[in-house]
Amino acid sequence: MKLIATDFRGAWLIEPKVFRDRRGWFLESWNREAFEAAGIDTTFVQDNHSHSCRHTLRGMHFQIPPRAQAKLVRCTLGSIWDVIVDIRHGSPTYGRWQGHELSSESHFMLYVPAGFAHGFCVLSEAAEVQYKCSDFYAPEAARGIRWDDPDLDIAWPIRDPVLSDADRGHPCLRDLSPFFSV
Repeated sequence: MKLIATDFRGAWLIEPKVFRDRRGWFLESWNREAFEAAGIDTTFVQDNHSHSCRHTLRGMHFQIPPRAQAKLVRCTLGSIWDVIVDIRHGSPTYGRWQGHELSSESHFMLYVPAGFAHGFCVLSEAAEVQYKCSDFYAPEAARGIRWDDPDLDIAWPIRDPVLSDADRGHPCLRDLSPFFSV
């Protein structure tokens, strides 16, 4: 496993070691000891799995303390543009975003610590995304940021995304309370 630094303290792009032979391939998507040795000491309690059609955009989601979630995200079918936004007040990267292509071909994963909004859009005909969460889904703690917040100016690689009503109605980052701080 290779950890690749992102622009954000605590967030990592992860390249797993893939073993290939004539039968196909094998990789470890989660190994607590290996992740702890790399400095990621997170206990995951829930796995989520979504299937989405081309141009679907899900996000930008997070949960507030005390139910904040770290996530380990991977795309197991197709490809996605995965985006995180630093929402930790006082962070030198507060309000900045970063995107990474995750795909079933590359096997790359993204570790998203608590204090970040997360979302993705589907680049392929369809995509399946699986992610581990460090806390259970808690509707009372669920929040979001507008996917098209003009202050964030996220460079989504699609136009006219397929959105849920909830994702259409999220506020801009500047209108949110400071839920996280460093």
